[in-house]
Amino acid sequence: MNTWPRDRVLRRRLATQRLTSAPLPRAGDAVRLLTCVQAQERDHAFFSLGLRSKDTTYSSVRTALDRGDVIRTHILRPTWHFVAPDDLRWILALTSRRVERSMAARHRQLGLDDTPQLHRALDLLPELLCDRAYLTRTEIGAEFAARTGLPEPGPQLGHTLLLAELRGLICSGPVKGTQHSYALVDEVVPATRERDRHEALVELVRRFFAGHGPASVKDFTRWSSLTVSDTRAALADIGDELEHIDVDGTTLWFDPSVPSRTTRTERAFLLPVYDEAVHTYPALNFPVADAHPHTDSDDPFWARMILDRRNVGLWKRTIRATSVRVETRLAPGLDAAQREAVRLGAQRMADFHERELDYAEGEGTPHLWGGSAGHPARRPRRAAGG
Repeated sequence: MNTWPRDRVLRRRLATQRLTSAPLPRAGDAVRLLTCVQAQERDHAFFSLGLRSKDTTYSSVRTALDRGDVIRTHILRPTWHFVAPDDLRWILALTSRRVERSMAARHRQLGLDDTPQLHRALDLLPELLCDRAYLTRTEIGAEFAARTGLPEPGPQLGHTLLLAELRGLICSGPVKGTQHSYALVDEVVPATRERDRHEALVELVRRFFAGHGPASVKDFTRWSSLTVSDTRAALADIGDELEHIDVDGTTLWFDPSVPSRTTRTERAFLLPVYDEAVHTYPALNFPVADAHPHTDSDDPFWARMILDRRNVGLWKRTIRATSVRVETRLAPGLDAAQREAVRLGAQRMADFHERELDYAEGEGTPHLWGGSAGHPARRPRRAAGG
């Protein structure tokens, strides 16, 4: 087995994901390459697609969603993702049962564990959304509130809609103002052929490593919610279509036919916090610059700044009427050329939103969501009774 240095792996991943190689023609092509793109922060995820395609403005990526070239729904894990319409049904069929099982305790707590209340809601949704009515969560909640025996606004309603998505009943419709809307899958997603479980499993494994490689089996199982044994069985069937290498004792898989050459000049990337290039690889990621302002940067407002394949700081953006305010917190020691590369990365963000750039560079740890303890979801759990 070949052994690669970490930097070669990082270089290839950036090219594989079309951040440093030729951009794909459309936003939907970027979604197909990555298969599922984490998208709970929708507008940030729009920028992720803009970085990888020739749809380089917010309006062009939103148009792709509005016309149904890209679907936004809960799939793979209990969170939002972009997915191509022709991939929606077979990925749901393969993965949703495990996702639902992982949430069983929460759904029992909410009274949504196969209850009459849940069934009434799932029966009503096709009536409310038929003929492409495209209702928002708030509008659906109002319709539920006008009737009896249905989930209430808040977590109960949110998880009802999540279950309806996981079961392939509803998915995204066009954005209404700034709000996500829902549509019936059968009205907006063309029928596709069914796949048996093993065929679907092999296809998902192949697609993951083609779009995210070099990556490990553990990276895939975290991304897909599937098991190690299933993954290894699929890899055995795929055979020589994928190659594998060793990095620090871990086997990484990739598709050798995917573009691997760096052809673009950008050095710095403002990657959204859930971008596939950073979120997919918890064990082998971009090395952190000395005196980084905050190494654990899973914060919904401050995301990673990648420069020359190093995590050199954090960034955050605020959209205004005519400008985009981009604030950075950079590790000390960057020279003038590196700082200019970061500023050009911020300019790309402003150009995406078709606004002027208002750029502010700083050092030191910013105020993070959750304070000095960091993201609440990442804090150590207290012992029972503590």
